[in-house]
Amino acid sequence: MFTGIVTAIGTVVESERKGPSLKRLAIACPYEAAGIEIGASIACAGVCLTVTALRPRTDGEPGCVFQVEAAAETLAKTLVGEWEVGSAINLERSLKVGDELGGHLVTGHVDGVGQILTIEPIAPDPDEPWGATARFHIRAPQGLARFIAAKGSICLDGTSLTVNTVADDVFTVLLIPHSFAVTTWGQRKAGDPIHVEVDLMARYAARLAEARAEV
Repeated sequence: MFTGIVTAIGTVVESERKGPSLKRLAIACPYEAAGIEIGASIACAGVCLTVTALRPRTDGEPGCVFQVEAAAETLAKTLVGEWEVGSAINLERSLKVGDELGGHLVTGHVDGVGQILTIEPIAPDPDEPWGATARFHIRAPQGLARFIAAKGSICLDGTSLTVNTVADDVFTVLLIPHSFAVTTWGQRKAGDPIHVEVDLMARYAARLAEARAEV
């Protein structure tokens, strides 16, 4: 379980296909190897992946390189299959009992891939890449719009965000300079695909309503 609060940006340093249904990745990160166990879960751009190996970094930077493997289901429903050497990835360690829940409950099970339609700078500032803040207009993956509500939570590429507006299958979220600085959002552009995980409570609420309607 995660919270959608990105704690590091990792970089893919190895990307290898192990047949049509398996991909192995090595990701360099600032996390200390001593704090990661083999079998631990790390959210990589919102995708919960299992650490299968660890090794020291050799680039002189602090941290370690961890290895993960993505199987057929993950490759079919996420962008992991497209990650190559140099890809920047939002990272979050799994939640521990007693940790601060700064975002919202996130499972790391991506529901689908959405698309950034437009990026609207707000209160432009020449010292910031997108202005003081920026509003992202995003098209939800097919079938997921009914789980997205204004003022509700959503997880995009592993980042917990608040939905501002919803119109049919298009919703907006607002990013602040801090988010650009500590996540990969500053590299995003119109047309980019993005991982979407809807709020867990919204999904259960919708299922409960459906069950009641069937009675």
